[in-house]
Amino acid sequence: MSDTPIKLVTVNTAPERAKRLIGRVVEDVKDRFTIVHAANVERIEDVRATLINENPDLLFTASMWTAEQVQEIVAIAKDTVPGIRTFNIPFGLQVEKGPDAVVEYIKEHLPSVLNT
Repeated sequence: MSDTPIKLVTVNTAPERAKRLIGRVVEDVKDRFTIVHAANVERIEDVRATLINENPDLLFTASMWTAEQVQEIVAIAKDTVPGIRTFNIPFGLQVEKGPDAVVEYIKEHLPSVLNT
């Protein structure tokens, strides 16, 4: 298990859903990672200010963002917090397959992002 907490910021237009889903992930991976959900950002134009305030280690983009929007969010993140790790949930996953699929996708792919 990693003793150093990983500070996470999510970019999701549904903050309560983000909090619930991340809460499930945090619980499910707590034996390997300590993740602290520091903040959620609902609008792309607020990403930079939140990153400056929180200085996170990791940023998640939710599945409502298009590839172009994700690219913009990730560019802002990398410009604002050098070395930040990013994790992008595929567009439409929540709508097409539901919250359980999102949690499983994160749990499946998160270790490779965190162990880089």
